[in-house]
Amino acid sequence: MIEFKNVSKVYPNGTVGLKNINLNMKKGEFIVIVGLSGAGKSTLLRSINRLHEITDGQIVIDGHSITAASGAQLRRLRRDIGMIFQSFNLVKRSSVLRNVLSGRVGYHSTLRTLLGLFPKQDVELALNALSRVNILDKAYSRADELSGGQQQRVSIARALAQEAKIILADEPVASLDPLTTRQVMDDLKRINQELGITTVVNLHFIDLAREYATRIIGLRAGEVVFDGPVAEATDEKFSEIYGRAIKKDELLGGEA
Repeated sequence: MIEFKNVSKVYPNGTVGLKNINLNMKKGEFIVIVGLSGAGKSTLLRSINRLHEITDGQIVIDGHSITAASGAQLRRLRRDIGMIFQSFNLVKRSSVLRNVLSGRVGYHSTLRTLLGLFPKQDVELALNALSRVNILDKAYSRADELSGGQQQRVSIARALAQEAKIILADEPVASLDPLTTRQVMDDLKRINQELGITTVVNLHFIDLAREYATRIIGLRAGEVVFDGPVAEATDEKFSEIYGRAIKKDELLGGEA
């Protein structure tokens, strides 16, 4: 589904984001990427949909090089990739429904989407997506009236309305309390299992990685230092990924 071929990223200031990454992410996997801040987690995730441009190598999505794509082809490839951000990236003054409908912009002309002229089928898709994350009753509320957890559910619904084959989630629960965190992670896991959507998530909390992932990828200084099933992600392996013993604040709720 997603293939990294000798991918490297060097920022204009000389900082190395990724070093010669080779990965194959299979359809339907729930992959969690872990590592220290600055290890390259966000760079790797955002390179998949080209929010970050790589310096060398190639990324292939479902048999098509997104690295080489441009114009209409790039737009089609990006339609299949939903993105969930730590800060939700919602239009706060717009309704929840309108925010979810923004997941359909890749299917219509710019003028039509600016005018909000979405067909009935798109509205039905959006409402079904809100129902799937148990927030349908908020469809006509303003986004800024919702709690953080509810706003993140709206962003998940947006990816569902987009009919994404891949969901990328960049620290999606970093700003949420422990209870809401598990609710959002439960939504992502359920959608992954029920719809078979390939899901790649950056997480700070180690216990969440172990609980929800089918596969864990560990990054350190832009390099893959661990890639394997959850059963192999021992405390010793995490210490190797982080270059030190695990700290309490790297466990959800700060539990030892």
